[in-house]
Amino acid sequence: MIEAKNICKRFGKLEVLKNINLQFNKGECIALIGPNGCGKTTLIKSILGMVLPNSGEIFFNQKSIKKDINYRKHIGYMPQIGKYPENMTIGQIISMVKGIRNNATLLDESLYQQFEIDKILQKRMSTLSGGTTQKVSAVLAFLFNPDVLILDEPTAGLDPLASEILKEKIIAEKAKGKLVLITSHLLSELDDLVSQVMFMQEGNIVFHKTVETLKKEAGVDKISKAIIQVLKLPKV
Repeated sequence: MIEAKNICKRFGKLEVLKNINLQFNKGECIALIGPNGCGKTTLIKSILGMVLPNSGEIFFNQKSIKKDINYRKHIGYMPQIGKYPENMTIGQIISMVKGIRNNATLLDESLYQQFEIDKILQKRMSTLSGGTTQKVSAVLAFLFNPDVLILDEPTAGLDPLASEILKEKIIAEKAKGKLVLITSHLLSELDDLVSQVMFMQEGNIVFHKTVETLKKEAGVDKISKAIIQVLKLPKV
């Protein structure tokens, strides 16, 4: 579904992505993890077309994204920190995005309903807490029933109940055969969500493994412990 071939990206002299090759398929929920500055966000923005690589190519359903920007309508993106016009209300933001997307697909309003967004439609974005802004971002990411979901630190700032609602929604969408990419620093929350883990460091993919393989190699039953154990293994 998404394939990257020999992707390199530099910002001045800083090489952020170093010859990245990867393939993500339908029905997978992949955790994209690594330390700050490892290249995760740049990779995500390259897939979204927000950053142009210096070399290499990215394909969506076997078609280069350079030649078809319409692929973006198949992606729901939840940024780590949503930035919206502060003078607009939640209702206005949702209406505006609906107009921009102009999507004839049946809307998925499950998170809209579970987060009870209808009760706060008149609140201006400038007055919202970080957690409420995250709820708005989540609603918009899932609203157009996309084939691919890219979620950047999705539970950051959410209260425990909202976090569980979102995690259950992610599991349900994966079960429908959708591709889900998640970045998270909270490795403990990934155990019930992801089927694969891709670890990045200094612009390189250190490993990309299924959760089963990762746990088997490490001899543990938790993703967080498995990642630490695998990273300690001698390089061959």
